Amino acid sequence: MRLDKLLSELKIGSRSRVKEEIRRGSVTVNGQKETDPGRKVDENNDVICVLGERVSYQRFYYYMLNKPAGVVSATSDQRERTVLDLVSAGDRRDDLFPVGRLDKDTEGLLLLTNDGELAHRLLAPRRHVDKTYYVRIAHELSEEEVSLLEHGVDIGEEKLTLPGKVERIAESEILLTIHEGRFHQVKRMLSAVGNEVLFLRRITFGGLVLDEKLAPGAYRELTEAEVEVLHEA
Repeated sequence: MRLDKLLSELKIGSRSRVKEEIRRGSVTVNGQKETDPGRKVDENNDVICVLGERVSYQRFYYYMLNKPAGVVSATSDQRERTVLDLVSAGDRRDDLFPVGRLDKDTEGLLLLTNDGELAHRLLAPRRHVDKTYYVRIAHELSEEEVSLLEHGVDIGEEKLTLPGKVERIAESEILLTIHEGRFHQVKRMLSAVGNEVLFLRRITFGGLVLDEKLAPGAYRELTEAEVEVLHEA
């Protein structure tokens, strides 16, 4: 990778600012002053310092966001505020994107990353990655309705949904675990059994659990253990 490209990706400064710093002699590679912005470096093995401080290259970034209602799960939108608008300038990257989508009015766990391969695996239909939602509904489910949800329901598509798992936590509150990512799936599943979703929050995704300390709109970087859980999912 070019030295100037590496340093700009590390948020040392804009590409033009980084070139200026390199030509000024502020950067060393393996202990030697480097003044050529186009110098090819090994981002994983070369020791690169700026003004005497070593910088480290990170290829992939993973953030857990507690998505609030009112923002869309997109990288950009002409009219709506997006989940990437919640990311601070210091953490913002051009290649960062949300893994999958949560409806505009849905809250909860959303993964932001630039790891396209991992995102593809997590979203691949054949992998059936678990997603658990806290759902507040219009009225209590009957045993028959729970059974229908847990065996698969008709939401107007060619195939029934895969069997879900329902856990009652209050009269009109459930935890619903599904293994697909169809459009408005949770709302359509509850509608299929004659109910209505009043509030929806995703609390798990692929073994990742929403951090209760994250307020709506807040995010944090995943731990190494959490990243490993996603790879295993």
